[in-house]
Formats: sequence, C-alpha cells, structure tokens
Amino acid sequence: MLTYSEENYLKTIFHLSQGQKHGISTNAIAAKIETKASSVTDMIKKLNEKKLIKYQKYQGVTLTSEGLMAAKMIVRKHRLWEVFLVEKLNFNWDEVHDVAEELEHIKSEKLINKLDAFLGYPTEDPHGDPIPDSKGDMKMINKQLLSELPIKKTAICIGVKDSSSDFLQYLDKQKISLGSKIEILEIEPFDQSYRIKINDYEITVTKKIVNNLFVKTN
Repeated sequence: MLTYSEENYLKTIFHLSQGQKHGISTNAIAAKIETKASSVTDMIKKLNEKKLIKYQKYQGVTLTSEGLMAAKMIVRKHRLWEVFLVEKLNFNWDEVHDVAEELEHIKSEKLINKLDAFLGYPTEDPHGDPIPDSKGDMKMINKQLLSELPIKKTAICIGVKDSSSDFLQYLDKQKISLGSKIEILEIEPFDQSYRIKINDYEITVTKKIVNNLFVKTN
C-alpha cells in the first residue's frame, strides 16, 4: 500500500518523464513538488527499495514497469474524477484540479472502474489530457502547440499545457475552450504577440498563451 506522498512522487515523476528520453533529476522533482532536494533523496530511496523506480547517479530517476503502472493508475483516478466533477457536478474546468488531487488517493479499484463505466469510458479529461484505462493503456492524441501552427491555418483547441486555474480563467474570459476553432492571422514582429481568430472574433494574445494551448488540424 502506497502512502499519499509516495503516490504524489510517482505521479510527478510520470508527468516530468513525458517526452523525455533520459532520467529525471532530483532537482526537477524537488522544483515540481516544491520541496527540498534532501526530502526527494529520502523518498527516492524508499521508492527504489519498493522497486517502483530506478536511480542512477548523474542519470536521474526512471520508473520501473511496476512504478509506471502505479503512476498511471493515480493519473487515471485523477482524470476520471475531473470528468465526473465537470460533467456531473458542473464544476468549471479551472476548479477541478485541486479537488481531484484529493480524490485520486482513494484506494478502491472497484469504485474507479464503476466510475469509468458510469462516465461512459472517457478517453480524455476536461483539459484534453488522455485517461489511462484499467490496463494502463492511453489513447495517443495527435496534437501540437498553437505556436507551431502555420499562419492562416485553422485548427481546433484540444487541450492545455498549463492547467493552472489562473490560465484556465483567462481562457474563459477570452471564450477559448476545448473545441474552439482557432486561426493565427499574424505575428507582430515587435513583441511577438499573436493576432488570432477564435471561432468568429479576433483577439491579440501573448506568445505565452499560444505556447500553452494544444491544437489539432483536420
């Protein structure tokens, strides 16, 4: 049985390792969890003893197959609860993360499988991130950052890189949500701001915004 803290570490390592071909440094883990490097070192020893991670000096931390599966199940619970909160309890997408952080530690596998069935086996959470199934399989989503989209090319918003409540609230103010049709009209050379078309209206946004929106083209 894993403690809450051990689960949080496994989930953090999982998120940090996405798209990485090398191990994750203890400093990166400490920065993500906002704790001391010494605390990370202590936890790494515990997880290593449980054969959930592998650690090599100067090469960082990697999840073992058992650790990867455990991390995916935590992510699965978190994202299923987010879907439930948004679809069934009408939470806004900027409100669900903190609540799901608490609910993801529920141990009942039967409850989570029934929740999955109740929701109709969703493959994505309210932020566009894939939900692992009961076997740990995840639907790969073909996506790119809006900043990578060619000018005059239309795409659909399918997710966010930054899921902080501040960013999601900003998107709500700009009427940008999953499914929004987006087109880059021009990039201002002076400050690298972007003139974009959202569905039927135009706005100017910063480079930071387009670097945190995921889109897909038809």
